[in-house]
Amino acid sequence: MKTDTIAAIATGLSNAGISIIRISGNEAFHIIDRIYRSKKGNKILSKENTHTIHYGYIVDQDVVVDEVMVSIMKAPSTYTREDVVEINCHGGIVVTTKILELVIKNGARIAEPGEFTKRAFLNGRIDLSQAEAVCDIIQAKNELALKNSINQLRGGEYEIINYLRETILRDIAYIEAALDDPEHISLDGFNQTLFENLENEMQLLKKLIQDSKNGKIIKEGIKTVIVGKPNAGKSSLLNRLVGEERAIVTEIAGTTRDTLEETINLNGITLNIIDTAGIRKTEDVIEKMGVEKAVKFASDADLIINVIDSSTELDEDDEEILELIKDKKAIILLNKSDLDSKINKDLIKEKTKHPVITISIKKNTGIDELENQIKDMFFQGEISLHEDIYITNERHKEELNNALQSLKLVKQSALDGMPEDFYSIDLMNAYEALGRIIGENVDEDLVNMIFKEFCMGK
Repeated sequence: MKTDTIAAIATGLSNAGISIIRISGNEAFHIIDRIYRSKKGNKILSKENTHTIHYGYIVDQDVVVDEVMVSIMKAPSTYTREDVVEINCHGGIVVTTKILELVIKNGARIAEPGEFTKRAFLNGRIDLSQAEAVCDIIQAKNELALKNSINQLRGGEYEIINYLRETILRDIAYIEAALDDPEHISLDGFNQTLFENLENEMQLLKKLIQDSKNGKIIKEGIKTVIVGKPNAGKSSLLNRLVGEERAIVTEIAGTTRDTLEETINLNGITLNIIDTAGIRKTEDVIEKMGVEKAVKFASDADLIINVIDSSTELDEDDEEILELIKDKKAIILLNKSDLDSKINKDLIKEKTKHPVITISIKKNTGIDELENQIKDMFFQGEISLHEDIYITNERHKEELNNALQSLKLVKQSALDGMPEDFYSIDLMNAYEALGRIIGENVDEDLVNMIFKEFCMGK
């Protein structure tokens, strides 16, 4: 591990009210002592109490660079468990950059992306799952993603993983002790205890893996595609959900020729919405390309919203769209309910297994029902983030699957009457797979790859 002193701008580099330059390492206090002057010129920060903040100036030799507030935090009670200094200066790009250059000139080096958090992990202040949660907090797209990442940062995932590892380790230890000292420790009847433990562990792993589907949606959003015939109200729906006129809306059928993508926050859920060209038989080459693209996007969607103009008779194009989405997760919207209806809602329900909602985008009716239906379809109602942890990281999910498969092998070995030392091999594989989630027995390349995803200064 590198032990030199690092520095970076911890805030966005822009003309803002305040910027923060963070310094961490053994030389942090020596550096700040060289470039800081108190108002009276008599204060040496390295001799001040930890976790205090001080008003003064950053100077380059005898020239004042900026008026600042400097926080000093002494190891080990810091984010990195190293000596940490944070310089709060004015937020101009020029002054912030000049102070960072001055810090570098006096003994620090530019931090790599995520290196402060990496040092927190390597110094044992947080585990790897918590470090990854820091990145997730920064990148959170909605309130649910933020709350879930905070729960992970507070150690929620670690507690679950640690519980599983402890129960697995107890079985390993008992088996190994019995094999080493069979005269005093008997394995008679142990299989029943083992089966009970395996069942509990496997159920918990299955729940974590199953709930990770929600976790992926919480983190990345629901890939939502709006389909329907031309002039059914697809673009009007997009505009209504976005809250502004993003799509061109006219009375001319076929106005939308290409896809339009928007991201919206729907009561804490992110929808990545794609508005597509109207699906119908056409000889227009450009429109035909738009239709083909709409069909392709629909095949890859997490959710399809099929908008049907209820003021016109159901026709062949409508039937083809219903056939296209029959095996997908979808919602049928009967739009233009403010006009005389030519389509019976019960008839649509007979043709499809999907929920059917009557709406009027023009009159803004039925939109709340659509929002509630989306939440019910993906989260079975409200998501509880008070106690539950949703796995959002694909690496974690893969290791949970590895652990589950290893425990299944243990169970099968016991059922087949295999020697107990076979149990230990697969139990240890499960134990190690779970350990890799929190950063035990992970190689340096993986750690470096994870922290490269971080922003500078974090």
